[in-house]
Amino acid sequence: MSSRSAFDPSGSDPSSFDPGPLIRKHRTADATLTVTAQGAPLAGQEVVVAQRRHKFLFGCIGGDFIPLANGDAPAPDQPAAAGSQEVADLWLDVFNFATLPFYWGWFEPERGRPDTERTLAAARWFADRGCVVKGHPLVWHTETAGWLMDLPNAEIAKAQVDRIRREVTEFAGVIDMWDVINEVVIMPIFDKYDNGITRICREMGRIPMVRMVFDAAREANPQATLLLNDFDMSAAYECLIEGLLEAGVEIGVLGLQSHMHQGYWGEEKTLATIDRFARYGLPIHFTETTIVSGHIMPEEIVDLNDYQIPEWPTTPEGEARQADEVVRHYKTLLSHPSVEAMTYWGLSDGGWLGAPGGFVRVDGTPKPAYEALRSLVKDEWWLPPTTMVTDDDGRVRFTGFLGEYEVSAGGRTAVFTLDEPGGATVEAAI
Repeated sequence: MSSRSAFDPSGSDPSSFDPGPLIRKHRTADATLTVTAQGAPLAGQEVVVAQRRHKFLFGCIGGDFIPLANGDAPAPDQPAAAGSQEVADLWLDVFNFATLPFYWGWFEPERGRPDTERTLAAARWFADRGCVVKGHPLVWHTETAGWLMDLPNAEIAKAQVDRIRREVTEFAGVIDMWDVINEVVIMPIFDKYDNGITRICREMGRIPMVRMVFDAAREANPQATLLLNDFDMSAAYECLIEGLLEAGVEIGVLGLQSHMHQGYWGEEKTLATIDRFARYGLPIHFTETTIVSGHIMPEEIVDLNDYQIPEWPTTPEGEARQADEVVRHYKTLLSHPSVEAMTYWGLSDGGWLGAPGGFVRVDGTPKPAYEALRSLVKDEWWLPPTTMVTDDDGRVRFTGFLGEYEVSAGGRTAVFTLDEPGGATVEAAI
C-alpha cells in the first residue's frame, strides 16, 4: 500500500518523487470497450467516448452556496462574490464532492428549530448537479448548541443521539456520507470554554462516546459512509483508532485534516502521514485542506484559531507558490491508493480565519491555483470527447481515469464505468 518506493524519505527535494507512474497505476484503467447495437457488435463504426465524472472525490466546502440554492440573498458575513452564480460555476467546473455545514450551534441555535429545509435544498442542488454530498459534522465540541449547557449530562447525550438520528434519517438519499464525530482526540480535554459535548465526552470517555454516536448514525442509515475526522496527526489519533477498532466500532473512513497555514507539508510528510494511517486498511479522506497564497502563519502559533489579524491579503508571489504547492499536493494524494477523496476548505478567500486560502480572490476572479487544479482535473486527468473507430468485434481500446463515461454513435448514447485500475473489459449497448 505504501508509495515510498518512489520517494527517498531521507531527502526533501520534491524532484526525487515522481508521482506520475503511481497515479497511472492506481487511478487509470486500460479499457477494452465493446459497443453493441440491437444485440450485435457495432463493427467498423465511429464512436465518441467521453468522460463524465471522476471516481476520485475532488471536494470543496459548499456552504457559501446555501443562499444561492435557496434563492436567497448572500449571507452578510461572507465576501460578496463568494456565493455568486459565477463562483458557483467555477466550483462546479472542477469539484464533484460537496461538504455542507451541520455545526449544531448554527444548524439548531434554538432547540427544536433546525435549519433542515434550507440545508436540504442546498444538498439537493449539489446532488442534482452530479455531486456527492457529505454532512460535517454530527458531533463536535466547537460550534455546538449553546442550549445543551442547560441540560444534565444524561440528557445531553440523549439530545446528541436524537440529533444524529434526525439528520441522518431526514437527509438519507441526498446525504449518505457524514463526518460523524470531529476532533475527538482533544474533545474531553478541551479547555478553551465549557460546552455540553466536552462534558459528556469527559464523563464517558472517547471510545464509548464514539461508539454511541457511530451506532446512532449506522442505525439511522445502514448504507451511509461514516467518517472519523481529526486534525491531530500524532500518535494519539493512532491510539484512538486502534482502540476503536479493537472495540468493534465500525469506522467507514479515516478523515485527516491538513490545514497548511504554517507552510506546505511537502511530499515526504504527506506520504509518511498517509502510510501511518493506511495500515489500518481503511479508506482515507483528506477532509480539510488549505494552502495559503499570502504570508505564512508564524510557526509558534499552536491553535490556528488564535491567529487573528486585521487583514491577510493574497499576493502575486504567494499565488504562484500556492499554485505550485496545490499541484504537488494533489499529485501526491492521487499517487497513494488509500486516498479516495480530498476536500479543499473553501473556494474563496476570506473564509475560514480570514486566510487567503481559496482558489478564488474576494472579487470572484480565479487565482493561478484554480487554473492549475482545473488543468489537472479536467485536462491531464480527463478524457474529453474522443472519436474512435470500432474493430470487427465492435471494440475500442483506450486508457482513462477511473470514473463514469459515455459512448455515443448514431445519435444514441450509453453510459459505463471504469471502477478499478489495471485492465478493464466493459460493454455498452447503444
